[in-house]
Amino acid sequence: MLLAFLLPLILLVSSLQSVHAAEPNYAREERMAAEIVDLLFEGEPVELVAQGRNFLTIFTEAEEPKGTVVLLHGRGYHPDWENVVSPLRVGLVEQGWNTLSIQLPVLEKSAKYFDYVDLFDLAGPRIETALEFAHQQDAGKVVLLAHSCGSHMAQRWIKNFTDAAVTQFDAYVGIGMGATDYKQPMVEPFQLDKMPMPILDLYGAEDFPAVLRKAPERLAMMQQAGHVLSAQVVIPKADHYYKGKGQAQLMVNAVAEWLDKL
Repeated sequence: MLLAFLLPLILLVSSLQSVHAAEPNYAREERMAAEIVDLLFEGEPVELVAQGRNFLTIFTEAEEPKGTVVLLHGRGYHPDWENVVSPLRVGLVEQGWNTLSIQLPVLEKSAKYFDYVDLFDLAGPRIETALEFAHQQDAGKVVLLAHSCGSHMAQRWIKNFTDAAVTQFDAYVGIGMGATDYKQPMVEPFQLDKMPMPILDLYGAEDFPAVLRKAPERLAMMQQAGHVLSAQVVIPKADHYYKGKGQAQLMVNAVAEWLDKL
């Protein structure tokens, strides 16, 4: 009798916890946005709107753009994050590409991969809005580039809306795809085999174990999709964040060289 009484309460608490877990930390996002805008030296802050909520992006224009690259940062970071995102945001402009780096939903700093899974669906509308902005620039090809957790969010969006999603960008760059936390395996597969456009799978030789372990799987999926320009590239000695001397520049160069083949 007591169990029958308590069970609905237990389920209610569990449900409330789940809802709470899926709620982004908008206050943290706003704090990061304020800090970024105050310190921004290159590029222009642009507020876009998705699902009735403003979110920060940074648009940086090339003099004679070959196209626009939409950048998705890693877990819990921001559009001008010093590792990976900022070097790409500025470096690709120097190589002739506009960049639009966007803010993805975030949680508290201690949140892990499993915590973020509940946020993946919330990233989709932001990705779509950013790609629409990129197309409005009338500057050639539109490329979606995602690092780490950003790639999980992009892959979820593609999984949910495959037919519509794959028409919204001309090429895809995934950096450090498949990164998770210890004893937290990926909850769903990559969608690379369902993506008809050119794909670049870029990772470091000293990347996270899950990224390295799943490299053959990603390559097989790209081969199944069958685009002749798809490639898998490994940056020697690089870790997941390209923090070592010269590694960020090697990353930028590898992406730029591949983009020039499109």
